[in-house]
Amino acid sequence: MYSDGPALQQLSRDECLQLMASVSMGRIIYTRQALPAVELVNFALDHGDIVIKTDSDGRLAAATRHTVVAFETDCLDAQQAGWSVTAIGPSREVTDPDDIGRLQKIDLRSWAHGTREHFVRVSPELLNGRRLRAQGHEDGNGADRF
Repeated sequence: MYSDGPALQQLSRDECLQLMASVSMGRIIYTRQALPAVELVNFALDHGDIVIKTDSDGRLAAATRHTVVAFETDCLDAQQAGWSVTAIGPSREVTDPDDIGRLQKIDLRSWAHGTREHFVRVSPELLNGRRLRAQGHEDGNGADRF
């Protein structure tokens, strides 16, 4: 690393999950008609799994049933300091009635219009996170802001 450039730090699995839990929007990356597709979605973490709520008849729900997907979320400030987390793992629709009932009680709202009562769960097998610190971004105690 150059001494006058930003510092890049790899994050642990626990740090990745903590950062993901601090935001509610992310991007799910999947295959649609043999091409990569990206959708911006609201999500919640449930026991380390990523849960999204979608339309059961929609393209996203159909394309993410029992497939491997990627999921990315991040936070970046005006000084270009922040973090990014990418998760890769199998997706599956949630069908257990008890699980559905429990997930309906969490605060998971869709920003898209229409009824979204279908849950998709992504279980991250690979979790990769990076924190980018711009030089000189420390709080009064000498600790980094992020």
